[in-house]
Amino acid sequence: MSAIAIKVMTPVVTMAALGLAFGCALALALKIFAIKVDPTILNILSLLPGVNCGACGSAGCAAFAEILAKGEAMPSACTVSDSEARKKIARLLGIEDAGKVKTSAVVLCNGGQRALNKFEYQGIRTCKAATLIFAGHKACTFGCLGFGDCVEACPFGAISMGPDGLPVVDEGKCTSCGKCVKACPKGLFVLLDTLCRYYVKCSSKDPGGITAKACKAGCIGCMKCEKACPAGAIKVESNLARIDPAKCQNLGKCFEACPTKVITRRGLPNA
Repeated sequence: MSAIAIKVMTPVVTMAALGLAFGCALALALKIFAIKVDPTILNILSLLPGVNCGACGSAGCAAFAEILAKGEAMPSACTVSDSEARKKIARLLGIEDAGKVKTSAVVLCNGGQRALNKFEYQGIRTCKAATLIFAGHKACTFGCLGFGDCVEACPFGAISMGPDGLPVVDEGKCTSCGKCVKACPKGLFVLLDTLCRYYVKCSSKDPGGITAKACKAGCIGCMKCEKACPAGAIKVESNLARIDPAKCQNLGKCFEACPTKVITRRGLPNA
């Protein structure tokens, strides 16, 4: 072999030898310092959805699996997993899980295009940014600004913007992860038991006259719904009607009595 070939091959062989040595050392270090994971945690993790949405209050599914294994949480805290997965986790842990009431997000605003604008907003097209300018461009300071921060926040594609400028929640896709609740700067989202078919789609606490001027579909506090409900499930407080889910019998009398059609029945299009 020529002197030139030796000079060329020497660094190549040296680098290859160093690479092999470092690789072996790294493999040995990983074996020595490897963190042993409880197989129970791995089994639990395999039953969790793996979306790491944080709805359970943990940093992700792995963190939630750890606290489940420690007995510091119940499987029902994961709103994203289905009932069968939660039952399997409960059996794995040797516990009984009472389950969780099925809920889905609803939007407490019926304004959208039916609500007047008090000025033309030209800023960043997010609700959070728009809220910083005089509480938003809508004449109703409680109402939806329509830029879809909730849509962007939903990791399951359960929210879209409707033709009337309001968010629409797909109950079939909603997992009650609560991302929309946190994302809305107006606090317009709540997680409501799916058995409750009626709710007041408004958040305005302004006097009825002011609400009527700002929005064609807001609660004016007329109390007709309260008087119509035989179950006593609806009360008007601070100029705003609210339905108590624990008392509501889904009779629909409030829905029929509401003059502004702000009381909404799930499954029906907006008024």
